[in-house]
Amino acid sequence: MALTAKGQATRRRIIEGAAAYLRSDGAGGVTLDDIRAITGTSKGQIFHYFPDGKDELFLAVARFEADRVLSDQQPHLGALTSWPAWERWRDAVVARYRAQGRSCPLGVLMNELGGTPGAQEVVSALVDQWQAHLRDGIAEMRQAGLVRSEVDADRTSAALIAGIQGGVQMLRSTGGVGHLEAALDTLIDHLRR
Repeated sequence: MALTAKGQATRRRIIEGAAAYLRSDGAGGVTLDDIRAITGTSKGQIFHYFPDGKDELFLAVARFEADRVLSDQQPHLGALTSWPAWERWRDAVVARYRAQGRSCPLGVLMNELGGTPGAQEVVSALVDQWQAHLRDGIAEMRQAGLVRSEVDADRTSAALIAGIQGGVQMLRSTGGVGHLEAALDTLIDHLRR
């Protein structure tokens, strides 16, 4: 369906409102009426932009949140070619999660939207893209002689993502970024050795 500029803005407002609501504490069991109320839209508008209802809206939210995870790490994530670049990326990741607190877009994708048709594919595509950026950075650093040749770029990039998500889960539980910082620092130190 081709949307006017106003229609695109309304659809985006619904998606962003739903995403913000899902990220907030205690948003489990969200209904379309909740989304309608917080976005100031009518039921007709919701179904105009999302004819398949809640599942279609939640899949759009999943895509929106997946895009945020990667875009919030740029330009650093796409330029991991030196140790200062890795430090800037690390600092950007920590600053992002410190600023957003207990809210985590990827956590929303995995916890709240996991049962939504297509959400698993969105999460898998996100993780694949994220891991590819990290793997490419490690491979470039290895080629430049800054990382040992025996470092497995694929496994280490997977460990970085797992470390971030584990650190974020601890942030969601404790309110502190210490575990996230420790995971990133330890894994980057592993690359430097």
